[in-house]
Amino acid sequence: MKKHSLTRQITSIVSILVAGAILLCWVLNTTLLPRYYMHNKKHVLMENYETISNASEQDKLESDEFTVTFDNLCSNGNIMTLILQPDGKVLRSSVNDLDALRGELWNVLLHTDDMEVLYSNDQYQLLRKNDTRLDSEYLVLVGVLENGDMILMRTAVESIRESAAISNRFLLFVGAAAIVSSLLVAFFTTRHITKPLQQLTDISKRMVDLDFNAKYESNRSNSYEVEELGNHINRLSENLERTISELKTANVELQDDIEKKIQIDEMRKEFLSNVSHELKTPLALIQGYAEGLQECINDDAESRDFYCEVIMDEADKMNKMVKKLLTLNQIEFGNEAITMERFDLTELIQGVINASAILLNQNEITLNFIQQEPLYAWADEFKVEEVVTNYLSNAIHYAQGEKRIDITCVQKDDKVRVSVFNTGKPIPEEDVDNIWIKFYKVDKARTREYGGSGIGLSIVKAIMESMNQKYGVINYENGVRFWFELELAGEESEITPAISEKNS
Repeated sequence: MKKHSLTRQITSIVSILVAGAILLCWVLNTTLLPRYYMHNKKHVLMENYETISNASEQDKLESDEFTVTFDNLCSNGNIMTLILQPDGKVLRSSVNDLDALRGELWNVLLHTDDMEVLYSNDQYQLLRKNDTRLDSEYLVLVGVLENGDMILMRTAVESIRESAAISNRFLLFVGAAAIVSSLLVAFFTTRHITKPLQQLTDISKRMVDLDFNAKYESNRSNSYEVEELGNHINRLSENLERTISELKTANVELQDDIEKKIQIDEMRKEFLSNVSHELKTPLALIQGYAEGLQECINDDAESRDFYCEVIMDEADKMNKMVKKLLTLNQIEFGNEAITMERFDLTELIQGVINASAILLNQNEITLNFIQQEPLYAWADEFKVEEVVTNYLSNAIHYAQGEKRIDITCVQKDDKVRVSVFNTGKPIPEEDVDNIWIKFYKVDKARTREYGGSGIGLSIVKAIMESMNQKYGVINYENGVRFWFELELAGEESEITPAISEKNS
């Protein structure tokens, strides 16, 4: 296909646009102007009637205020107007020749002249009337107002001044439309012609900013030079993108390796430090009591049994702590997969309660859990069981006063909040944000007494964050409430009224 210069293309298009605009204006002026002129005259008469009718409804026809309005309506539209009361008295007239207007009215009513009905309704008729005597044409509106007054309006169709004004106005509209159309067509046409150049410019700008997503799109209507340039830029962009992508990939991998190494080293240091600190006391006790047995400090059987019990108890604490640390380490490193499944939360909580029955009886604690109906949730069932177990174990060890534990399930929208409340001392405010940290203990003496390691709540934190669910703690005057949230699953999630979240 032969390529043309931009100058030739634009010149040809503009020439066609100008010729088309002139032809369009001539056709529209020739064919539509008479209709537009007649339509405009009819519209003016109807508007004047509506204005006078509104004034009649408001009983303002004889007011001084309406006099100005009436004169403007008649003079601006070159309209002769006559308003007669039912008794024939003239109420309003725009001309002094009342007899001529009365005669016009009777001619219309009696259909004595050549007339054509253009529009008719219950209030008035709009007529086209030929006056053969004067060789002229009129538009006549005759009708009745709301108060019973008769109205006659007449305007000449062949008014030179008015015709010229309407013609000029029409040409203004047509000319403006033609100009706008020509500009729009020229704009889009020029944009089409210059689009490939603009496209190449945009591509080069994006390449400067190392953005290589944009590609030149070939078009047969473009010149050969533009096509060649576009193809070369595409190849250049692809080569640069591939090279930079390889460099960025290598850089990201290197950075990730460095960050992972740093993170692993920090976690190893923290892990070794915490473990060594936590194992120091039980190891010292085991060593001390073992040396006592070896040296036979107490020969009686009761003392030896006591020494052995202490050693076994400390070893059991060390074993539990190591297991919890391994569990926490797996969750934090993401080595333990999350299995989302639908399960009965009520059944799970009841199972944890049954497993803790011995501890509850030993500590003389009353536990309230009134949820009976199945409550289905989406989560990792075994990890949720670990959370509930840690919350309940913590509540058992810290329950004081009336020694009561309340487990509640409260549904809100598509979530269920599980809470474990125990009576006792509230957590000091300065410790609330720290209880989720590994090895942090609010009451170290009491924690040591029941064998706590300060890891349980950090496991809760890691589990809930791995499932992207909320958790927290609320202090009350008479106790502490730990809570977590899960997503409900299915309509079987209906729950019975539970114990109120509010405690006083």
